[in-house]
Amino acid sequence: MSPGPQAPSAVVTPHATDGIWYASYPPDVPREIDPARYRSLAHFFDESVARFRDQVAFVSLGSELSFAALGAKAHAFASYLQDIGVKPGDRVALMMPNTLAYPVALFGTLIAGAIVVNVNPLYTVRELSHQLKDSGAQTIVVFENFAKTLQDAQPGSRIRNVIVTGLGDLLGRGLNVKGRAIDLYLRHVKKQVPAYALPDAVRLPHALALGARRAFEAVRTGHGDIALIQYTGGTTGVAKGAMLTHRNVIANLLQALAWTRGVLVDGREIVVTPLPLYHIYSLTANALVSVAVGARNVLIVNPRDIDALVRTLRHENFTTITALNTLYSALMDHEEFRRRDFSALKLAMAGGMATQRAVAERFRAMTGRALVEGYGLTECSPLVCATPLERQGADSFDGTIGLPVPSTLVRLRRDDGSWANIGEPGELCVHGPQVMKGYWNRPEETAGVIDAHGWLATGDVGVMDARGFVTLIDRKKDMMIVSGFNVYPNEIEDVLAAHPKVRAVAAVGVPDPVTGERVKAFVVRRDASLSVEELLKFARLHLTGYKVPSYVEFRDALPLTTIGKVLRRELRDAELQRQSRE
Repeated sequence: MSPGPQAPSAVVTPHATDGIWYASYPPDVPREIDPARYRSLAHFFDESVARFRDQVAFVSLGSELSFAALGAKAHAFASYLQDIGVKPGDRVALMMPNTLAYPVALFGTLIAGAIVVNVNPLYTVRELSHQLKDSGAQTIVVFENFAKTLQDAQPGSRIRNVIVTGLGDLLGRGLNVKGRAIDLYLRHVKKQVPAYALPDAVRLPHALALGARRAFEAVRTGHGDIALIQYTGGTTGVAKGAMLTHRNVIANLLQALAWTRGVLVDGREIVVTPLPLYHIYSLTANALVSVAVGARNVLIVNPRDIDALVRTLRHENFTTITALNTLYSALMDHEEFRRRDFSALKLAMAGGMATQRAVAERFRAMTGRALVEGYGLTECSPLVCATPLERQGADSFDGTIGLPVPSTLVRLRRDDGSWANIGEPGELCVHGPQVMKGYWNRPEETAGVIDAHGWLATGDVGVMDARGFVTLIDRKKDMMIVSGFNVYPNEIEDVLAAHPKVRAVAAVGVPDPVTGERVKAFVVRRDASLSVEELLKFARLHLTGYKVPSYVEFRDALPLTTIGKVLRRELRDAELQRQSRE
């Protein structure tokens, strides 16, 4: 058995559990991948464009963008970035939903040798301000619906170059009548674009036109260079940027391609992308994998609008879809989706949150395909484990997260720091080429999760069986997952505690059949006049919607340890017991 990948600066001592999963690998899946296959993500992109130039790469609102057009626009964007002074290693923030502008800006930034900083468009001013300041981004591409948030967050940041894009951009050639009509409708009829003042901003089509007239200056980007700064709560509640190098992302792309070998066929796939590409799960599984296999990638701007999503799928005989447990559940509740023909469907991936047995079994009964579960985290680019695709015909849902993907070692660590044996629970630790370089400008926190031998401690507790399949039995002790998004109590508590009428607060996750979990806040009031409505109004000013508590309970005191630390677990356990009695 292979001892697995080696850390670049230290030897990984083999352990008895290493590689037992290889015997369970499907016959077409290799044990190892070679990240040297591509020099950089720009090399990967240019090669795919050359291979599939006449194929459709992305589709949005019925408009298609070929690989050739995508390549030309991405290079034009890279040239524009060079023209405004963006150098290799500079950070470029992308703040937009799934539109044609996103892959153009993503690959253009990488071609220019700059670092992509993905930003959730729904961020509040406070959240955006933190990310811009922390990353040091000087350039941002922002969807016009959220330009007012940028305007309010820009003071104190280093942002000096603003490119604004709208839903209608890139939907047509020449005058783009269709795109202009859509933008006018959203601005003046739907009133979805709040007034903003960014006087020096440039519209994306104009930036691309300028870049197309300028000669691109080749950039040498290598494996060790940072490709993405992907923000995450990590193992604490402080939002910090995971530095993912070109090697990290290339390795994870190749791991995903190795796992789907024999299933996905070059130039023949139609991929549905409802999950936001700014999320690392969708970015790797959808944006990169689809480009690698020359797929037709159908972008969904707003997956919450299930009716619009289903209408889009009327015209797409899709072969692959990636979604969350909650989205699969919502789709299966839609009568038109239930009636469609699923004979072309090859692969339905579920990740981002735990998949419920009822949802998985219902999906298999409806489509004839099992939901392929996986496990990953931002710090691993993100894929770590996945269910073998050959098990799609299995009659039951076993709840495992599958096997470690090629070139990946997974071990379980006991509380005393020693490695656990088969069948023994421990903290899941990962070693492989997809493990991040570290946290941006946070060496101490990096050292807290990556040891001297390159092992990343995930904070998740799991167990491995004799076949190598991993099952999670507990999660990071305080983290919540709401509709697939990591939510950390520290951030929520910091915001609520800033209200002048709050004395103390603790936030925990409570089970929810739709979102997986919802946030509940336990609050000790400083002023008895504080109401739930007043507190939630305050929370909405500073927190993205999915982080705002769904429930608030006022208490006279919170349970504390002997050193005064709030016992969140005691609150959570009491809440679970209360729910079980009801």
